[in-house]
Amino acid sequence: MKRRTFIRKAGTATLMSSVGTFPLSAFAKDDLIKLTVLHTNDVHSRIEPFPMDGSRNEGLGGAARRASLIKKIRAAEENLLLLDAGDIFQGTPYFNFFLGELEFKLMSEMKYDAATLGNHDFDGGMEGLYKQLPLANFPFLVSNYDFSDTLMNGKTKPYKIFKKDGLKIGVLGVGIELEGMVPEKHYKGTRYLDPIAAANKYALELKKAQKCDLVICLSHLGYRYRNNKVSDVVLAENSRNIDVIIGGHTHTFMKKAAAYRNLDQAEVIINQVGWAGMLLGRMDFYFERNKKGKCMTCGNTLIK
Repeated sequence: MKRRTFIRKAGTATLMSSVGTFPLSAFAKDDLIKLTVLHTNDVHSRIEPFPMDGSRNEGLGGAARRASLIKKIRAAEENLLLLDAGDIFQGTPYFNFFLGELEFKLMSEMKYDAATLGNHDFDGGMEGLYKQLPLANFPFLVSNYDFSDTLMNGKTKPYKIFKKDGLKIGVLGVGIELEGMVPEKHYKGTRYLDPIAAANKYALELKKAQKCDLVICLSHLGYRYRNNKVSDVVLAENSRNIDVIIGGHTHTFMKKAAAYRNLDQAEVIINQVGWAGMLLGRMDFYFERNKKGKCMTCGNTLIK
């Protein structure tokens, strides 16, 4: 099977691209490979739904409902990845009492494939994070934190390649600068590297050397800022070889995925689903067998 690129198609809560607007019905079923990517970010220890107290978010979210929805989608889709863009910890008493144990156990039960680290995942210190890692049956991907001089050395990876029905999907991670956001004692010894340089380095490895059909970046940089602070938008516009950025940190509720042009004027898709597990992000990619072409649909589902 030859390497494929993709053609994006309009879908629910997604963007319209000028490339490849032909219908999927034009293809025979055997001509296409479908990949479903589900994603979360900034769940912040929201284990139970928001209480029914008249607040704006009442009744939304909850790990049991998310697990049920994921299970339903898994039953319908043959090729699926489940990813998280960081800030798993902090926000409810569940973290204060169990220090991340419950969050990792639940994510493992839901069969997450990978996650990156957010700044709040250091709230229990590196010792606290390190202690809970054995409970996570999935890797943590971060390419711009150098943990060489810490007990986290060797506990994260810059990227991982997943194989689905002949496809190769490369997933890498980048994290926000911890200085000024996290007490120094909680990350002491960690070297922060330029996330754009790190992401481009590993995206090149994944796309060119490893021949990945799709490169996804899990980012906890934040969607966009008023100044020039590095963000998902800045990363997209200064990137090469990244197809999709799944973001976190700014708690941005995106009604639809956004597209930006990279250094090669190719489109990079960005999506983020707010916070507290109220939404489950979904992107469906359709790859043509033995041809250059793929399309994407996207829809973020409210969990209630």
